[in-house]
Amino acid sequence: MLEKHKDVARIDQESKRTHGWYVRVKFMGKTHTKFFSDGKHGGRYSGLLKALAWRDHTEISLGKIRSDRHIVTVSNTSTGVVGVRHNEKLNRYEVSWVTQEGKQGNTSFSIRKYGKEKAFELACRIRQEKDAERLGLNISPSSHWSRRPKTGAPVPA
Repeated sequence: MLEKHKDVARIDQESKRTHGWYVRVKFMGKTHTKFFSDGKHGGRYSGLLKALAWRDHTEISLGKIRSDRHIVTVSNTSTGVVGVRHNEKLNRYEVSWVTQEGKQGNTSFSIRKYGKEKAFELACRIRQEKDAERLGLNISPSSHWSRRPKTGAPVPA
């Protein structure tokens, strides 16, 4: 299995004879990209080294802190909580997370079974625990999860 590098993806597109490394650095709402072709950069491994060096240099020049941890900072759900979404069709709150091994985990809580507020609370609690596990943090079971609903987002009743 190939080693994974944050913000660096391998492109092997035989039909266009494109082989190399694609680097994408996102910071402060802007995306900086560059492609490192195997042919122009001395082969697969040399291209990877140059791609990693460019990524690191770009992050430093932008003032972005270098980290290999994947941290999600924006919620794309109407709940306002990263990794927790309300599935109206199935009448439940669904929660997803990434394990320390980089695998996807998920579960859900029925609104019919727990009620809307309790199902949401359980989903948020699981998300908080799984994030803490992945990041190696020590959290107390009594710590409260706060959410910031998006503007106009319905708040569970």
